[in-house]
Amino acid sequence: MFNIRNYSRENIKNDILSGLVVAVALVPEAIAFSFIVGVNPIIGLYTAFILGLVTAILGGKPGMISGATGAVAVVLVGLATEAGLLLQKSGLSGDALAIGVLQYIFLAAILAGLIQILFGVLRFGKFIRLVPLPAIYGFVNGLAIVIALAQLKFFEGQNWIMVAIVAATMLIMYFLPRYTKAVPAGLVAIVLMTLLVALGHIDTLLIGDLANLSEFKGQLPSFHVPPTLFSWEALKMVAPYAVIVALVGLIESLLTLAVLDEMSGTRGSGNRECIAQGVGNVTCGFFGAMPGCAMIGQSIINFTSGGLGRLSSATAAIGLMVLVASLTDLLNVIPVGVLVGIMFMVSIGTFEWSSFSHLKKMPPEDAFVMLVVTIVTILFDLAIAVIIGVIISALVFAWKHARIYAHTRPLGQHAKLYELSGPLFFASVQSFQDVFDVENDPGVVIVDFKNTRVMDSSGVEAIEKITEKYAKAGKKLTLRHLSDDCKAVLKRAQANITQEEDDPEYKVARDY
Repeated sequence: MFNIRNYSRENIKNDILSGLVVAVALVPEAIAFSFIVGVNPIIGLYTAFILGLVTAILGGKPGMISGATGAVAVVLVGLATEAGLLLQKSGLSGDALAIGVLQYIFLAAILAGLIQILFGVLRFGKFIRLVPLPAIYGFVNGLAIVIALAQLKFFEGQNWIMVAIVAATMLIMYFLPRYTKAVPAGLVAIVLMTLLVALGHIDTLLIGDLANLSEFKGQLPSFHVPPTLFSWEALKMVAPYAVIVALVGLIESLLTLAVLDEMSGTRGSGNRECIAQGVGNVTCGFFGAMPGCAMIGQSIINFTSGGLGRLSSATAAIGLMVLVASLTDLLNVIPVGVLVGIMFMVSIGTFEWSSFSHLKKMPPEDAFVMLVVTIVTILFDLAIAVIIGVIISALVFAWKHARIYAHTRPLGQHAKLYELSGPLFFASVQSFQDVFDVENDPGVVIVDFKNTRVMDSSGVEAIEKITEKYAKAGKKLTLRHLSDDCKAVLKRAQANITQEEDDPEYKVARDY
């Protein structure tokens, strides 16, 4: 929550000014993502306001910005298409069809939000730590390229004036912070370029050309219970999309949190962010907005403009709604070029340029993960890219550790000691079995597990099998230094286990 005592005058000024920059930058993004889904632009703007305000207050990282995003919008396209076909069969068309599709989108927001709240309550946010650093580098680099490519559509049909405005904005964003940080460079660029275009009567693409926001003047979101909430058929149809929206939203939000943690040197709360995203999306569903999640581009704009507190993200959300509800005429005349220039600078700032130097030092498998995640993020989807990155990293980890080593030495003329090292789990079972020479070993064999941890039921089964082999060969096998949990799981090998004073303590992962 807000802690007023921790706010200095400098904090308040920076947060408010950076929040205003973000408020303006949110407009074309919200409109663009609304067009992707095929809904009225006001729906995306409501999402930026509602979700942005809720997460500003409840979120796990001060200064993070949330709203309508491309990752979630892509999922909603499929839902909108399926819902549209279903409603067309029932005879709906025109405005009635569009309104009917919206009810399914609102239901998806509510269900996705409930799933996200459940994730936070169960403290699943900590699993973001399973995403390895090379995958985060790949995500950040891929997203930076996606942000830049998303701006290219605004150049269609434009002339050199658009290019000049973009270039001038980027120069202001680059040079102004070197001389002063009293006012965010993005805000200065917006004001200067808007005045230049308005006073010079320059013909270029304006926000008002994308969507006439004046028709939404005075409109505020209102409470509404989607009728689909009480339809079992609608719930069954929407549920799969809601699960995907929830997971995609959490992955993007938690990765954004991780990136900002790295930039700020402070640590946010993943579980709290899960709950905040969930509450925000449920609220969106009941107040006529589509689901969304954290926005890494706008979050970095806020961070680099000096917005480090919750006041900045709250200002962005409230400022956006004030602009839409009462200052739409002013918003309509802002050139799109200035916002494109800001987003290009965000893309440059987001890209992890140091990852090129890291490539030389990284193990080949880490470099491979980073490149794969980058490419998949660009070509397909953030969630798919991160999941693939985690799977590849897990497989590489399993392969690197899939080996048991043994140091053997004789104990007199008729006994032999195996001192094992390395984890015993599903991937190292074969290597464990290859260690033993049952046929040529003496009559007494001692296996010491002091430097080995039995990780799962596959490891337990491997111990049972090797015990059985020595028993069939008529040789005495003794097992030392197994944990109490491991001893309890072993059945056939019970007679071969010794009790040692320094037995380790750990649990064996297994299916019950």
